[in-house]
Amino acid sequence: MTRMAATRDGYGQALLELAENERVVVLEADLGKSTKSLHFRKEYPERTISCGIGEQNMLLVAAGMASSGYIPFASTFAIFTERAFEQMRNGVARPNLAVHLCGSHGGTHTGTDGSSAQSIEDLAIYRTLPNVTVLHPCDDVSTRLLTKQLAKSDKPSYMRTARNKTPVLYDDVDEHTIQIGKGIELREGDDVAIIACGVLVSEALKAADELSEKGIQATVIDMHTIKPLDTELIDRVAARCGTIVTAEDHSVIGGLGGAVAEHLSASSGTPLERVGVKDRFGNRVRPTRCLN
Repeated sequence: MTRMAATRDGYGQALLELAENERVVVLEADLGKSTKSLHFRKEYPERTISCGIGEQNMLLVAAGMASSGYIPFASTFAIFTERAFEQMRNGVARPNLAVHLCGSHGGTHTGTDGSSAQSIEDLAIYRTLPNVTVLHPCDDVSTRLLTKQLAKSDKPSYMRTARNKTPVLYDDVDEHTIQIGKGIELREGDDVAIIACGVLVSEALKAADELSEKGIQATVIDMHTIKPLDTELIDRVAARCGTIVTAEDHSVIGGLGGAVAEHLSASSGTPLERVGVKDRFGNRVRPTRCLN
């Protein structure tokens, strides 16, 4: 039976594993229990800063710590990171400070949290910022490994994690397989390429199985890094398959689908279908009802 886990758990585990580096510090905005940074706080309270319900302040405190030689990891709900966009832009991205912001509970996957809590634009927002790496891993293993890699980066980042459990895909994979900026081909086919991120990677694999029953062989790509986008991989599967579908729990505007469309329009012009939220807000229903 496939193990199930939430990507936010991988984030929390990574922080604990990074604790051996005394430069690593953690900042919270009153939601450490939900983002899973609480595990670090319990073990290293002297290196954890609670900023209360003050996301703007949290980002600027993190910026100050980064400029002083620390490696800050700050987290809150994805929707609340948007309150601190100006601080992320001017206080972190413009001076290119290595602050690592994690937004949990993103997308419609949170379901019953309701429309106001469903950030379906976060990846697009942070992708617009120069210097910022943007990540949306699909399972707890890849989240843990990518978070640990961020500690070695000299650039700021935004990572989205999820509350709900999803199938774990990388339990038996060599750690070096998962690298920032490099998509992963999980399944090879010649008829269509499905490029997915986050919670929709496992759904893309299910779709590929259904297509196979109809004689259609699909490539499935885990594009965990939205920026920088692995354009070399996209070009390879575009040439092989001739058609691409993107799938994301996010607006089709500006996220993974937007990034792939921008690249294809300037290169091969390969036909593209974007699956995601169609220029609307989420609602308090099953997430799949918003992705059409």
